[in-house]
Amino acid sequence: MNSVLRVFSYLKRYPGLAAAQLFCASLMALSVIVFPSIAGFVTDEILSDPSRHDELFKWVFLGVGGFFLKDFLNCGRILVNNHFEQNVIYDVRSDLYRKIQNLPLRWFDTRRTGDIMTRVAEDVTSMERVLIDGIELGLVSSIQLLAVGAVMYYTNLQVGLWATLPIPFLILGAWIYSKDARYRHKAQRDATSDLNSLLHDNISGIRQIKSYAAEKDELAHFNSLSAKVRQSSLRLMRWWAVYNPSMSFIQMLGYSLVLFFGGREVINEQMELGDLVMYFLLLSLFYEPVNNLRQLNQLFLSSRAAADRVFEILDSENEPNLENAKALPNDFAAQVEFKDLSFSYGDDSPTLTDVNLQALPGQTVALVGPTGAGKSTIVNLLPRFYTYQKGHILIDGHELAELDKSSLRENIGYVTQEAFLFNGTVRDNLLLARRNATEEQLWAALSNACCESFVKALPQQLDTNVGERGVKLSGGEKQRLSIARALLKDPPILLLDEATASVDTETEHLIQTALDRLMQNRTVFVIAHRLSTIKNADRIYVLDQGRVVEQGTHEELLQLGGLYGELSKKSFLDEDQNP
Repeated sequence: MNSVLRVFSYLKRYPGLAAAQLFCASLMALSVIVFPSIAGFVTDEILSDPSRHDELFKWVFLGVGGFFLKDFLNCGRILVNNHFEQNVIYDVRSDLYRKIQNLPLRWFDTRRTGDIMTRVAEDVTSMERVLIDGIELGLVSSIQLLAVGAVMYYTNLQVGLWATLPIPFLILGAWIYSKDARYRHKAQRDATSDLNSLLHDNISGIRQIKSYAAEKDELAHFNSLSAKVRQSSLRLMRWWAVYNPSMSFIQMLGYSLVLFFGGREVINEQMELGDLVMYFLLLSLFYEPVNNLRQLNQLFLSSRAAADRVFEILDSENEPNLENAKALPNDFAAQVEFKDLSFSYGDDSPTLTDVNLQALPGQTVALVGPTGAGKSTIVNLLPRFYTYQKGHILIDGHELAELDKSSLRENIGYVTQEAFLFNGTVRDNLLLARRNATEEQLWAALSNACCESFVKALPQQLDTNVGERGVKLSGGEKQRLSIARALLKDPPILLLDEATASVDTETEHLIQTALDRLMQNRTVFVIAHRLSTIKNADRIYVLDQGRVVEQGTHEELLQLGGLYGELSKKSFLDEDQNP
């Protein structure tokens, strides 16, 4: 219930639309009694009196006017409702996406992309229905029920009471149906989310599926999840198949009760025939909102399950950032220091333990070690992608955790091992680094990253679409574009996580020359396995199992004959060491 009440908080954002919808709905609900009242009057007063037969057209015309008024108001209500609905969907999705952007990376580590997409694209629409359609059905139906019921009771109280006899049984049936329906709807939405997550993964990894000839296995996996959606949906449908006809039968008993007791009243001359005719016309208008309210119950249950999933994200804890966080000064020196730093991703084993390292302004620091040593973790901690549990990270003496994250990240350039390009043009991907960059600055960055020649060869050059994740480019081209993006940002601190891993040796030498120029008067952290990337670093830190085990220059570490020497023999010496 709490989730549904929270959905209604969006009403206060659009009081004008809410008032307009209330006005149209109220008058529309009241206008439905016009024709039944005229029909009863015509039966008793016009048809039975030959002298008034010429009035028939006038009263029928007034009845048609009642229908016109009802449908005219309904047209206005639908238009208002559509604007209301789309505004609310826009607001909820905007709030949800803003929240997703503010969530820490640790939150995404345990979530499936397909599930998040389902909540944003589908669950928001479903939860919105309880607000807009719920108001529409609930408000219009309630007003119509009260208005029609008042006329029925005023016309004949006894027959009116018999007509309402089925309603307590309808309420009891709705309670029985609703008691466990929340879990049935949640099971269906969860099953749909699982299916969407698998579909997202398989489309993203379609090349791997084809290369391993795994189509049959993945089809079987897809069908198994699709079967769960089918089973959960059929469970909902079985309940509805019993509930809806049962309630309809109980509702129709009201017609039989009115026919019997109303007919008896006419026979006993306690009721006019015209009133009975009007009663039957009113009865359809009386049970119509009752049926709508039963549908509203079904809508409420579905929307509640969706709202729970949406608010689960909205209630998640934001990425930590102090309200009075410090902003980095424009002329900071970019000295970075790790002091007794320990970090864990949440499992029992720590990823980093008592790490101490330092990068002076303008220095290039290389991080070396076997897989899983913690190199990428150190790089990920600098932009505050994760929060460390123990120790200190200092930038010019300022504690990293006390700095404003936006100010911090604006001064850090990051090139990841797996180049990521958005589904847009080359220009769009570059402007992510600097929104107001000029054409000359874009081409300068491309030239420094050895991208100029292949970008000029593209059909539309800067305005060529690179496809999803840059699928239209080679791996080396994607990596060079991501390096150009970092060059365009021109940050005081540069993080290179295997930045040259996807390029050939010749291109690597060209990029390394550009990076050497870029690294001047800049603090750089480099993770690499190639000797050409590491040997010129001012300081090399060797990590093993989350600890710094060696540090020094390339020559010093080779003379030491420790882990760095072993890694050099295994990983570096087989490459071309000529500059």
